[in-house]
Amino acid sequence: MDSSSEWPTDVVVVGAGIVGAAVAWRAARAGLRVTVLDPSPGDGATRAAAGMLAPVSETWFGEQAAVRLGLAGRDAWPAFAAELAAETGADPGLRPTGTLLVAYDADDAAHLRRWLDLHASWSLESAALAPAEARRREPLLGPRLAGAAWVPGDDVADPRATHAALLAALRERRGAAVVPRAGVRLLRDARGAVVGVVDDAGETHRAGAVVLATGWRAAELVAGLPVAVPVRPVRGQTLRLDAGPDVAPSHVVRGTVQGRPVYVVPRGPGTGRGPGATPEHREVVVGATSEEGPDDRRATAGGVFALLRDARALLPGLDEAALVETTARARPATPDNLPLVGPTDVPGLHLAAGHHRNGVLLAPVTADAVVAGLEGDDPPAALAAADPRRFTPTPVRGA
Repeated sequence: MDSSSEWPTDVVVVGAGIVGAAVAWRAARAGLRVTVLDPSPGDGATRAAAGMLAPVSETWFGEQAAVRLGLAGRDAWPAFAAELAAETGADPGLRPTGTLLVAYDADDAAHLRRWLDLHASWSLESAALAPAEARRREPLLGPRLAGAAWVPGDDVADPRATHAALLAALRERRGAAVVPRAGVRLLRDARGAVVGVVDDAGETHRAGAVVLATGWRAAELVAGLPVAVPVRPVRGQTLRLDAGPDVAPSHVVRGTVQGRPVYVVPRGPGTGRGPGATPEHREVVVGATSEEGPDDRRATAGGVFALLRDARALLPGLDEAALVETTARARPATPDNLPLVGPTDVPGLHLAAGHHRNGVLLAPVTADAVVAGLEGDDPPAALAAADPRRFTPTPVRGA
C-alpha cells in the first residue's frame, strides 16, 4: 500500500483489543498511516485473557491446522515482545515457565494419556511425568494426582501489560492515532470497495483500507456486504488472585478435575495487588469457563465456585490467596475454531477476528499477516487456513 496515496490515512483499524492494537502497531512500523477506533481499548476478551501461549497444551483431535497456526503464533512471540519492549521500555510479561499438565483422578489420567498420544502422533513436544516428578517441579501440587506431563515450550505472556505497551507505542508513533470512538458503518465507493468508517459521533474516517478487529462483533459492520463473518460470542470467566510466594505456583498448571478443565497461570513477583500485597506477591489467574451466549459480562456464582473448587483441588495452597477480581467476557468463536485473518472478497476490507481462546497467542502472527495483506503480499503459510474467504459461498456460474 502506498502511504502517499490520496487518502487522509492508509488504514483504519476498528477495534483495539490486543489483536487490533498489534495490527495497528505493526502497520505503523511498516510506514502506514493508521487510525484506530475503539471507545474502550482492551476492555473485551483481552481484559479477561490469562495469556497462555499454549498451542501444544490446547491441541485437540482433528485440529491440525489450528496446531500449525498456534505454533507459528508461539514462535512469533519472542521477537514481537523484544521489539515492543525496545520501543516502549515496557515489559510485555513474556515468561518461559513451561506448562504442567495434571490429571486429578484415574479417568482424567486416561484422558491425559490419549492427549499425549496425540502429541506424539503430530510430533509435538511433551513428556509424561510420574506424579512424584511433577511435585518436584511444582511442590505446591496437591496430594491427589493421578497423572502428569510436561510441555516445555508452552509459556505465558501478560495480555494487559502487552496491550498497555501497544497503546503507548501507538500514541507515541508519528502517523498513528487512537480515537475513542466506535465504528458504526462502513463507507463504500461506487465500485463497492470499502473506503472508510463512520464512527458513533458521525465523523467519517476515510482510508485506503479498513481492518475489522472487533472480536465477536465483527459481523455487525458487514451486514449487507457479500462477505461471510460467522463469529459468535462464547462467554468465559476468569479469576485473579493475589498470592504470596508460599502459595503461588512457579509454572502454568493446566489440569482436568473429574473431566472439568481448569488452568492456573502465575505472573512474576511484584504483580500482586490489593490490600496486603508485597513485592513478593504475584497475580495468579484462574480460568476459564466456557458458555455459549451473549456477552453480558456477569460473573456467576456457580462459575466462580467451580473454578476455585477445581483450582484448589490441584493447588490447595490457593485457599490462602485473596480473590481480587472476577472478569467475564465473551470470546469470538468461529464454526471451525480458526480465526478470520486477511483480505476479503470486498476490496479494501480486511479481517482480524474470530480468535476464540487464542487472541493473545496469535496476535503477533495475525498482525504480520494482516500487514502483508495490506501491502499486497502473501501471508505466512500457517495463516492459509485462516483465510476469511473460506466461508464465502462460491458464486454459481452464470448467476
